[in-house]
Amino acid sequence: MNRLKITLLFLTAMSMLTSYGKKQPNLLSQRIGVCTSISHAQSVKDAGGHHLEMSLAGFTVCENEDESSFNANREAAQGSVLPILSSNGFFPGSVHVTGPKADHEHALRLAEIALRRAHQVGITTCVLGSGGARQIPDGFSREEAEAQFVELLKKLGPIAKKYGIIIAIEPLRKQECNFINTVHEGYCLAKRVKHPNIRVNADIYHMLQEGEGPESIREAGRKYLRHVHIAENARRTAPGVDGDDFTPYFQALKDIDYRGIISIESGWEDLDRQVGPSIAELKRQLQSIGF
Repeated sequence: MNRLKITLLFLTAMSMLTSYGKKQPNLLSQRIGVCTSISHAQSVKDAGGHHLEMSLAGFTVCENEDESSFNANREAAQGSVLPILSSNGFFPGSVHVTGPKADHEHALRLAEIALRRAHQVGITTCVLGSGGARQIPDGFSREEAEAQFVELLKKLGPIAKKYGIIIAIEPLRKQECNFINTVHEGYCLAKRVKHPNIRVNADIYHMLQEGEGPESIREAGRKYLRHVHIAENARRTAPGVDGDDFTPYFQALKDIDYRGIISIESGWEDLDRQVGPSIAELKRQLQSIGF
């Protein structure tokens, strides 16, 4: 094994240990982050936030293979007062991974670029929602679409492993996508893929929209549940705006000894003003169950 490969493996292992392993804070109330830009990092940190989450496709500029196109974002990440540990927005809207227009070769080429660049800034979890990319076209067989998606994930797994990243399948409410609407469905697909770098995201907003209860979190368990998103049910507002009680879902996360992070993925009227009360409300609810 050459020196470069040894160095890459060491850096990957250290990155995963720092962001997901023993050095993680023990309580989920200490692992709350926000899906937002680096320009809001100081406000999130001042509010007691733990990390930032970015759009994978947008932040890594994966549609441009020229490495210089990513330089500014890489430098911004290195200067951020909070680490970027996770990403959403996996595939650009131009990509199709199911249906007659599915182009897995193109998708995998973009994923290789995106995951390599994500690794360079310390991202260890990439949430794969991308409802437009995976939407099943009218008249296309659901069974065939599932087979296409599983086949793609089997090829994405080794790429993710190379860069020390976990890909978490994100269920989306039916209004946003007609394929993979529950944590249960995502969990079943991840089991079919049978790759340790393909896991599941639980977005509590989407769970509430779909009427999916906390039992799906317990079903997936710590082995398969890698990441959590959260927003309030009625208007996708930040926690604390409408007063939603998330503790039944938090209790399920505690029951499985969930070790990942949680990111607020919501709309904001004024993030810099609202983020403090929002994080404080999540901490209050989590601390009320000792988590």
